[in-house]
Amino acid sequence: MILPVRRLAALCALGAALASLAACGTPHTPRAARPAAPAHASLAPNGPPTLAPGPAGLTPVFSNAPRTTDKRVALTFDADMTADQGARAAAGEHFDNPGLIAALRALKVPATVFMTGRWAEEYPDQARSLGHDPGLEVANHSYSHYAFTDDCYGLPTVPEDRMRADVERAFTAFRKAGVRDAMPYFRFPGGCYDRRALRAVSGMGVTAVQWDVVSGDAFATDADAVAGQVLEGVRPGSVVVMHCTRSAAPTTERAVRTIVPELRRQGYRFVKVSELIGAASGRR
Repeated sequence: MILPVRRLAALCALGAALASLAACGTPHTPRAARPAAPAHASLAPNGPPTLAPGPAGLTPVFSNAPRTTDKRVALTFDADMTADQGARAAAGEHFDNPGLIAALRALKVPATVFMTGRWAEEYPDQARSLGHDPGLEVANHSYSHYAFTDDCYGLPTVPEDRMRADVERAFTAFRKAGVRDAMPYFRFPGGCYDRRALRAVSGMGVTAVQWDVVSGDAFATDADAVAGQVLEGVRPGSVVVMHCTRSAAPTTERAVRTIVPELRRQGYRFVKVSELIGAASGRR
């Protein structure tokens, strides 16, 4: 997936200001296919839909569902917290956003939260609540939120031989927090990946999930501008990337309260990422 220059510029400011919320497009998008079952989730016929491995067994990557007349859109929210931000949380910085989650519930909007393991450790009650909410699904955003490639908007880098363990550690943190049935989906920190990273996490049964609409909510001060960028970019089958972190994405809740009624007015239906992947993989 290659994002428009304007949207890349808007998003990449987040890495420069706070590495924990970096999120940009990626250079390589392999074709998708169905993986072997991972230890953390059942991929039986009735389990969560996934895509099959790409060429040479590489982890498949999903950015959006087919552009059909079915106007479905998935809002996704990255619950970012890096492995080294505990002191900042202890000092009062808020990496959570209960108001945003309350808004999604009040508006009855299904959504997918890509959570780091470190976030689940910091906010176990919230993580458990998200994991038990039938309207939401929790997916993996790594444990540390360290990059899986070099030069990823200032993020520290996970060594190649530790990449798989970092993903597995996040699933372990989810289970300890009480999250049940975390989805077999993985979002690379910063959205940065390459062939080496796809190979490192192959065989885990996860589908890497990117996006085709950048909200620009990181460090935004104008909720209307964020909403406008999303509304301009959404197409049938879109995946929208937003954030679930008060300190670094303070306007997201207000933007969502504008986005949701307007997209519904346009005939869109909100779904979880799993439904879009199901459509792409032939499972409805």
